[in-house]
This record gives sequence, C-alpha cells and structure tokens, in this order.
Amino acid sequence: MEVMNKKKVNSSRRMKGGMITMPFIFANEICEKLAVVGFGTNMVIYLTNELHLPLTKAANTLTNFGGTASLTPLIGAFIADTFAGRFWTITVASIIYQIGMIILTLSAILPQLRPPSCKDDEYCKEANSSQLAILYVSLLLTAFGSGGIRPCVVAFGADQFDENDPNQKTQTWKFFNWYYFSMGFSMLVAVTVIVYIQDNIGWGIGFGVPTIAMLISIVVFIFGYPLYRNLDPAGSPFTRLVQVCVAAYKKRKLDMVNDTNLLYQNQELDADISTAGKLVHTKQMKFLDRAAIVTEEDNPKSPNLWRLNTVHRVEELKSIIRMGPIWASGIILITAYAQQHTFSVQQAKTMDRHLINSFEIPAASMTVFTLTTMLCTVAFYDRVFVPIARKFTGLERGISFLSRMGIGFFISVLATLVAGFIEVKRKNVASTYGLVDKPKSIVPISVFWLVPQYCLHGIAEAFMSIGHLEFFYDQAPESMKSTATALFWTSISAGNYLSTFLVTLVHKFTSGPRRTNWLPDDNLNKGKLEYFYWLITILQVVNLIYYLFCARLYTFKPIQMDKTEDLETKKDGIELVNNV
Repeated sequence: MEVMNKKKVNSSRRMKGGMITMPFIFANEICEKLAVVGFGTNMVIYLTNELHLPLTKAANTLTNFGGTASLTPLIGAFIADTFAGRFWTITVASIIYQIGMIILTLSAILPQLRPPSCKDDEYCKEANSSQLAILYVSLLLTAFGSGGIRPCVVAFGADQFDENDPNQKTQTWKFFNWYYFSMGFSMLVAVTVIVYIQDNIGWGIGFGVPTIAMLISIVVFIFGYPLYRNLDPAGSPFTRLVQVCVAAYKKRKLDMVNDTNLLYQNQELDADISTAGKLVHTKQMKFLDRAAIVTEEDNPKSPNLWRLNTVHRVEELKSIIRMGPIWASGIILITAYAQQHTFSVQQAKTMDRHLINSFEIPAASMTVFTLTTMLCTVAFYDRVFVPIARKFTGLERGISFLSRMGIGFFISVLATLVAGFIEVKRKNVASTYGLVDKPKSIVPISVFWLVPQYCLHGIAEAFMSIGHLEFFYDQAPESMKSTATALFWTSISAGNYLSTFLVTLVHKFTSGPRRTNWLPDDNLNKGKLEYFYWLITILQVVNLIYYLFCARLYTFKPIQMDKTEDLETKKDGIELVNNV
C-alpha cells in the first residue's frame, strides 16, 4: 500500500513542469533583465555625468562590477545544488537584488547622496568617499543577488523538461534559444525605453522603473510555484569533486587495473546523482581512476568516500576538467563585448545622434542594434537554419554547440576589426572640422556608422553565447547543472576583469608627455581607441585558433541511459528504503 502511494506521489511530480511553467519563468527573466540592463546599460553616463568620475575609472568600475556579478554565480550554484534547491535560491537572491536596486534608486533621488551638478565650463567635483560607498554597496548587493539568479534560472527552466521523456528532451535546446530570445527582448526594452527615461526625464524615475519591474518578477515567479517541477538538491558537488581528488591522491602509488570492469560501481550510492543515466568510464586522465580501485582497506558496502569513489563520481570530475579549455575560450569574446557598454558608448556620445530633427538617440541606446540583430538571428536560427541544417547533419539541433560557438567566435573577430576602422573614420571627420581639441563638441558624423560593429556583436552573441550555455548544461554532470550554468557566468566575469586589466595596462603604458594615450580620460578625439580595438582583434584571432584546437580534441560526456521504467522502479525503491 505504501509503495502504491509512493508511486502516486511520484506520478504527480512527473506531471508538473513542461511548457505550462514557461510563462512564469520567462516573465521573471524579462522583468529581471529589464532591471539589470536598465541599470547597467547607461551606467557609464551616470558615473561620468552625475558622479563626475573620470572615464577610465568609470569604465573599470563597471567592468569590475560586471566581473563580480558574474563570479558570484559560483556561490549561488553551490547553495542551490547543495541544500537550498533552485527555486528558493532564485527567490532569496531576487530579494537581495531588490534591496540593492532600492538603495541605488534612492541615491539618484536624494541630492546629498551625489555631488553637486555643474556646467560644461565649470570644475566638476567628483563624488566623495561616502557617496561612492553607497554606490558600491548597492552594486555589491545586486552582484550577490545576480549570483543566485543567473546560474539557477536557466537550469531551473531546463529542469521543467524531463530528460527521460523523449518528447520533452528534444524541447530543451529550443528552451535555450527562446530563453535567450526573451532575455534579449527585455534588454531591447531596457536600452530604448529605460535609457530614454534616464536621459530625458530623470535618473530617479529611470532607476525606479527597473526597481518596480524587479518586484513584479519576484511576485510572478513565486506565483507559479505549484506548477514547477522542483528537483531536490543532491548534496554538494564540490565536496564530491574534492573527495575524488583526495582518494586518487591517497592511492597514487597503486598500479592501475587492467580490466576497467573491476573499478568500483554502486548504483544505490549514485542513485540521487544519476537519475538520467550513469556516466561510463573514459580513457582520459587515468590517474583519477585510482579513486575507484577497491583495496583490502575499503568497504564496498559502506565506502569511505575520501578513499573510494564510484566510476560515475570519477567521471563527474573528468567531465568538469574536460570542459575547462572550452570555458576559457569564451573569456576573450566577453572582453570584446564589454567595450559596447564603455568606449562604444563614449564614441556614440560624440557623434550626431539625431534620428529626426526633434529626436536624438541616447548614446547608450545604440546597443538596440546589437539586441535587435541578436533577436533576429535567434529567430532565424531556430525557424530557418536548424531545419535546413538538420537535413544535412541529421542532428536534432541542426549543428553541434561546438560548431555554433566557433561561428560566433569568427564573427566577433570581424566586429572588433570593423570597430577600429569606424573609429579612424570618426576621428578623421573630427580633424577635418577642427574638433580634435573640443571633446564636448558633436562631431558631424552620423552615429549610424557604429551600427555594423553593434550588429556583428549581436550575431556573434546569438551563436557563441547560446552555444556556450547549451554546452555547459548538456556536458555537465546531471547533479551539477546549476554549477555548470555558473561556469557560463564566470567566463563573463573573467572577460570583464580582463577588460579592466587591458584598459588599465593600455592607459598606463601609452600615457606620458612623449606618448599618445590610446584611452584618454578627457578627450577621445586625441586617443587611439582604434589601436585598442585592433589589439582585442589580435587576441581574438589567437583565441579562435586555440578554440578550434580544443574543440577538435574535446571528448563528449559518455552516458549510459537507463530505461524509464527501470529508472522509476529504482527511484521508488530508494525512496521507500529512505522512509523505512
């Protein structure tokens, strides 16, 4: 009787999730991204115009914040995968983010929380330490909030599709495309409507609207709780990885077994972390296999996991290590992409931005071309490219995510190469009209000259970033999906930090009385921004070669799928044992 009741409970659990949950998850993502991008897109203008920070300091503040916000997902992923679960991690993190947004909004409303305003010909007093402290606290809270949201929302959405159901499993890759599409749509609204409000109505209202949007996202997400398919956390994935390393080190002097079938297997022990299938042995990194060698000191029935681990757990560590080189390849692309929100905005600020005589495009809104192109590319990719490619490759997703990433890397190279030539064009016009020494004058060249570089970045992101996200979720061990998604954000973190490092290095070594500063704080017309873009182009070419080499050698995660009926019997039996 108890077994039958347990099966009924499991059956009700399996009925949850699916497409019915997508409106709640996408609504949360749209509102959350509206808030995040509504803050971040125009922030360089806020820091330079309202807080009067020098350009390089403002740029580095933003890239450091972006790096931190993309590093904290490791913490959020650990909490979600270890004990809290993804739903509660997202909920609590969203509340923390909301508090940070409220503080930043108040700092824009209350005059005493920012330096006094000044005119173009006046000395502008930089924000004092107290005012900067409030800024940094608000940014830090939003960074920690992002840490719980970013790695979990994608994995939580993918969790709504049962990998053991053939009909639902094929929908997972579509979810990634449309997740990114909904995210891009909200970002599009942010860089147009929100930025326009900030530039023309006021920063208080401009920050207040995203703050309200974030509150709505929390309410909507919680409202969908009864419909979600919530997977229980399977314990700390980091602990398991360390246990394998320690066990392999303790047995480092043992000879390897000739027959890999003799390595330790324990389906009952691995049941909670292998519900979608068991990882099988691979030949790479054989030194780690020692962690699965059974000795006389080991008790296979009740193993000490710091001495003995199953093949599945050893292969979890191998999978993470194999993903490392592909992870690293995404760093340079993010470094290139980060310039859209710093120096590209400053370029646009010096150019003629009139769409019509009575309307001027905000400089930060130029990313609308990146987002529009990205959205169009995602729709084209899903509806046109994949069905055509599927006929030639036989793959359900059209092409592999590794091929998709490679295309994105190549297009990103073109984006920064073109950006350098456009900057040369802009400076030539400034020189022709005698505006080199007038940094606050508008150069008579249309801002639409920047459109090619923005569009190329959008196409690159549609290929590379979505492919990167697919790669992490697909190739990560089953119990580490949040951690895998966190790796996606840590590559963004590293890219932002590398941008800060490059900007600081270039600014330092190209400044001086006898040198032409590539990235001057006060006059972009006298700088050599095109050299900086071409430096990033060279780095991207090297990175593309590195990626092609890594992709060529990459070994896909080997998994042995269980039959659904056997799987459910195994789970029912284990749950019944746990209840006895």
